[in-house]
Amino acid sequence: MRPDLNTRITPEGFRSYYWLKAELIAFCREKGIPVTGKKSDLADRIHIFLSTGKVTNDIKRKSSRTHESDNIPLSLNSRIPDNYISDERNRQFFKSHIGKHFKFNVPFMNWMKENPGRSYREAIDQWNKIYLLKKKGLKWEISPQFEYNQYTRDFFKANPSASKDDAIKCWKYKKSLPGPNKYERKDLIALRD
Repeated sequence: MRPDLNTRITPEGFRSYYWLKAELIAFCREKGIPVTGKKSDLADRIHIFLSTGKVTNDIKRKSSRTHESDNIPLSLNSRIPDNYISDERNRQFFKSHIGKHFKFNVPFMNWMKENPGRSYREAIDQWNKIYLLKKKGLKWEISPQFEYNQYTRDFFKANPSASKDDAIKCWKYKKSLPGPNKYERKDLIALRD
């Protein structure tokens, strides 16, 4: 059974279990640990705190992204800025040119961040290429912070006729155990009620 997240857990014990980001934030707030950043940043800070008792303030401050250019309407000839973020302004632009089916996805967001200076017209071409590859069944690697997404992808690959409820039951069982949160056939034990 998974222990509570408190100062009695060992650093190794902490790393052995899956924690919701909300749980990590609550612990950080209680202990005065910074709560900004990705889930993996929070987990690293907690691990350091459990190991040393020290609060790390390793936050790298980003310069403000507000610029005069944020007020200029986007066009197909607009250039991707160095400080690009996938925000509502960009979402609306892409939806208006691609269609209502537009959604940000990791490969596209990475492309945008890696290609400052390219045009939004080129970005739309890239999104369409990624969209077609996805429709053909190409799967991209899921980032480590999205363990649930990876687990359910692997679960359905191994159990194509299973339901979403089955996947959720197995995931809840898996995350209650110590160790990696990768799907294994033995996780199906959670479906035996």
